Amino acid sequence: MGLQIYNTLSASKEEFVPLNPWEVRIYVCGVTVYDSSHIGHARALLTFDVVYRYLRFVGYRVTFVRNFTDLDDKIIDRARQEGTTCDAIAARYIGEFNRDSKALGLLPPAHEPKATEHIAEIIALIRRLEEKGMAYQIDGDVFFPVERFPGYGKLSRRNLGELEAGARIEVDERKRSPLDFALWKGSKEGEPWWESPWGKGRPGWHVECSAMSTKYLGQPFDIHGGGLDLVFPHHENEIAQSEGAFARPLARYWMHNGFLNINREKMSKSLGNIFTIQEILAAREAEALRHYFLSSHYRSPLDFSAQGLEEAERSVGRIYETMDRVEQATASPDSATPDSTLLEAFRQEMNDDFNTPRAIALIFEEVRSLNRLLDEDKTEGLAGRAAALKAMAEALGLLQRSPPVFLKSRRQRWIEKQGLSEAGIEELIALRDRARREKRYQEADRIREKLGEMGIALEDTPGGTVWKLR
Repeated sequence: MGLQIYNTLSASKEEFVPLNPWEVRIYVCGVTVYDSSHIGHARALLTFDVVYRYLRFVGYRVTFVRNFTDLDDKIIDRARQEGTTCDAIAARYIGEFNRDSKALGLLPPAHEPKATEHIAEIIALIRRLEEKGMAYQIDGDVFFPVERFPGYGKLSRRNLGELEAGARIEVDERKRSPLDFALWKGSKEGEPWWESPWGKGRPGWHVECSAMSTKYLGQPFDIHGGGLDLVFPHHENEIAQSEGAFARPLARYWMHNGFLNINREKMSKSLGNIFTIQEILAAREAEALRHYFLSSHYRSPLDFSAQGLEEAERSVGRIYETMDRVEQATASPDSATPDSTLLEAFRQEMNDDFNTPRAIALIFEEVRSLNRLLDEDKTEGLAGRAAALKAMAEALGLLQRSPPVFLKSRRQRWIEKQGLSEAGIEELIALRDRARREKRYQEADRIREKLGEMGIALEDTPGGTVWKLR
């Protein structure tokens, strides 16, 4: 089975056929840089990082574009509150976002355009819409007349009557219809502005992505992605203005990741349940967060919990521990040819609309199998299977570090979190070893149980007792 993608536009899975053989062009809506990125952003970022990685894994040349919205009402409000400039606010949070992206292990996009650097392209697009009778000006503002685009609502599958009755839209009595949206906003006192045919002003939000995606990818391109919250109005409006301007599709496949809740409640500042990426990564390994998200299908709603993330970190640790055992048992496992049967099974799971939960399950089936072989001291075919496991994990963005480095980091983080010291743990292990030598087995068991309650598992080897986290 070839790759199947759920297309929001058709509300069905479709065979993925790129416009150009073995070349894929993707545009994903990025963040508005007025505040720190949170775990809701992280889910979208990791979802499309895996799409990017998997397409490269199967052999596609991928041009991946993710933008920054570096000017909008929220940025303007933040700058006013802090008595600084919009440029300063945007620069601060773009820098923070870049640090978060690196910490999450995201592959860098081919292009990361900023809206403020593409004013010429935005103005050109609005002018084209004017020429086609699909834009009108009022007092320096330019609006898109929704009724002029017959396909409006096809992405969100809503008709104009429903939208006019209940949509969340900007109230402006000057507009011909409540659904009409701003392409250009006339300058207000204290706001950034650019010269335009309609006077001083700035672009509307929706038109930014249409202009930037078309510049870097052409129109149409293959995949447009983002969170489910962007289907309406943002992506619906992108389709209207882009197709209205050029009379051809903007993108062929529309992908949207599901919502993220916190303990069964929607994230909101009023509830105090918004966690930034930095806060999460200060407590947990980045790959634990990746594993946690990938254990649910990207389109499914996900309820975030601290317990689930803790379990995900233990699971990631098991993959690293297994690879560490393999590397100690085999010579140069990295140079082995990956087991083709395992890779094909992985492709079959991922080809079903990037079914990462099934792919993760396959990885752990192989983790258990490799550990059984290692326990039985059977090394035939081990390197090839381990190479396949590594390739599968890397296609999901896991196993980004060497096993010894990861395990040492994880252990040190855990020790610090528990307020312990490695020397103190080693001292308890030495006391247990002494009790065993002196045949004080009850005391040795008591120490082992104490370490177990602390989350430490002991393994008695010919070279002595070693410990690891449960």
